[in-house]
Amino acid sequence: MPALDSFRTARWVRTLNLVLQAVLFLTLFGGLNYLARYHPLRYDLTQHRRYSLSPETLAYLRTLSQPVKIVVTLTPNSDNADIAQAYRDVSGLLREYTYATEADANRQVTVEYLDVYQRRREADQLGIDQPDTIVLLCGDRRRAVTLGEIYRLEKGVKHAFRGEQAFTAAILDVSSPGKKKVYFLTGHGELNPEDVDPVRGLSMLRDELRARNFDVDRLELAAGGKVPADAALLVAVAPQGRYTPAEQELLRQYLGPGAGRMIVLLEPGQPHGLGSLLLDWGLLVDDDLIYDTGADNMTEEGDLIVRYFLPHPITQTLLDRQIPLRIGPARSLRPDPGRKLGNDLTVTTLAVTSTTAWGEVSYRLHTAPEFNAGYDIKNDRPGLEPPNHLAVALASERVSARAGLDFSVRGGRLVVFGTGDLIANNRIVGAANLNIFLGAVNWTVDRDTQFNIPVRPIERFSLSLSAGELARLRRSLLFLLPGAALLLGLIVYWTRRR
Repeated sequence: MPALDSFRTARWVRTLNLVLQAVLFLTLFGGLNYLARYHPLRYDLTQHRRYSLSPETLAYLRTLSQPVKIVVTLTPNSDNADIAQAYRDVSGLLREYTYATEADANRQVTVEYLDVYQRRREADQLGIDQPDTIVLLCGDRRRAVTLGEIYRLEKGVKHAFRGEQAFTAAILDVSSPGKKKVYFLTGHGELNPEDVDPVRGLSMLRDELRARNFDVDRLELAAGGKVPADAALLVAVAPQGRYTPAEQELLRQYLGPGAGRMIVLLEPGQPHGLGSLLLDWGLLVDDDLIYDTGADNMTEEGDLIVRYFLPHPITQTLLDRQIPLRIGPARSLRPDPGRKLGNDLTVTTLAVTSTTAWGEVSYRLHTAPEFNAGYDIKNDRPGLEPPNHLAVALASERVSARAGLDFSVRGGRLVVFGTGDLIANNRIVGAANLNIFLGAVNWTVDRDTQFNIPVRPIERFSLSLSAGELARLRRSLLFLLPGAALLLGLIVYWTRRR
C-alpha cells in the first residue's frame, strides 16, 4: 500500500486539517477584534438616531480642555417606574459620551453610577446627599442636571427626550475656566442669601445656585460705587427702601451700555425707586395688591395660585410639567403701552393670573377687598395681552442691529416678578418656584440648553387585546405551537423510517 494511502497518513492529514482550521478560526476572530479595537466602524440604524450624538455635541467634545466626571445616582431597580426609565435613557446616552472621548485621557467624559445608600462615604466626599440626581464634576466646578431638564412633557406626559441638550450644556458649563458670578443687591432691606430664616432667608436658593456652578456674593451699590466687572447677573429681592438716583444710574449703565443682566422681585406696598429704570425697559409696576375671587386661585392662607404661563425659555418647564406657582402678596405688572415700538426692545409676559383677579389699589385702607371699576386695576384695556389677565412676571430684552454688521448684537436682559417672597426659603421648596427662577437665571446669563441638537421623541408601543383575543392567544401558546412541533417531529420520524 502506498504511504500516501495508509491510515497513519490519513490520520495526520485529518489532524493537520483540524489544526489549520483552528488556526484560521482564531486568526479570523483575532483580526476582527483588532479591527474592532483600532479601526471601529459604528452605524446607527434606528429611525431617530437614538444611539448617536449630534455633530454639534461631537464638535464641543473635541474642544474640551480637561476631563469631566458624571456621577449618576439613578438606579435601574427603583420602585419608581419613571426613575427606572430615566436610568435606561440616561445610561444609554452617556455611553455615547464616554465612547466619543475615550481616545484622549485629557478630555475624557467618564461616568460613575453611585448608590448613595450603599456607598455613603463616597457620596459624602462628592458632596451628594440626595438620590436620583445627576452631578457633573470638573476640577472644583460642579453642575447638577435634574430630570426635568432631560424630558419634555406635554400635559404631564413625557413627549421627548432632550438629555443630549442638557448634558452638552452642563459639560460646557463645568469645563469653562470660570464660574458665572451672581450678586445679590443689599443695602435696602433685601432678602439675604446667607440668611437661613424661612421667611426672609435665601440660603436654600444660594445652595441651589452653587450646585449649578454659580458663584454667589452680595453687593452694596452705595458702598462700592460701581457694578463689578465679573457680575454675570444682579438680583434684587424684595427691597424695603428706595434705590437712590445714583444707584439707579449705576444699574442703568450696567444694563444698557454694559449689556448686563438683572432679576428684580418687588414686594407690594414697598417703595423701590426703580420706576424710571423699569420704564426704560418698557415695564410698568403698579402700586396695588392682587386679589382673586376664584375658588381655586387663592389658598386659605391668602397665597395666590398662578396657573397660566406664556411660552418662553423661562416658563418652558412649568408649561411642560403643568405645575402652578404659589406665591405670597403680589402686585401687577404691565408692558408699557407707550413704549417706543421697534426691533431693539422686546417685552414678554411670562406669568399671569386668572381672569377673576384684580389689582386692589386701596389695599392700605384695610377694608374688605372689593373690585371697583374705573379705580382698581383690571387688564381690560385693548392692546394689552393677554386680555383680562394680570401679569405677575415680565421679561425684557434689547437686541439691536449694529451698522455694518449682518447680525444683531444682544444687549441687556431684565426679568421682573411682582412678588418678593417667590424664592424665600419657605417658598423655594415648591417645584414651580424654583424652576421659574432658575429658568430666569439661565435665560439672563445665556445658559441656554436649546442648542441646535434635535430632541428624541419617546416612542410608545401598546398592544390592546380583548378578553376573547387574549384567550385565543393563550390557547395558541399552550397547544398550537407545541402541536406544530410535535407534528414536525412525526413527519421527520416517518420520513426516516421509509
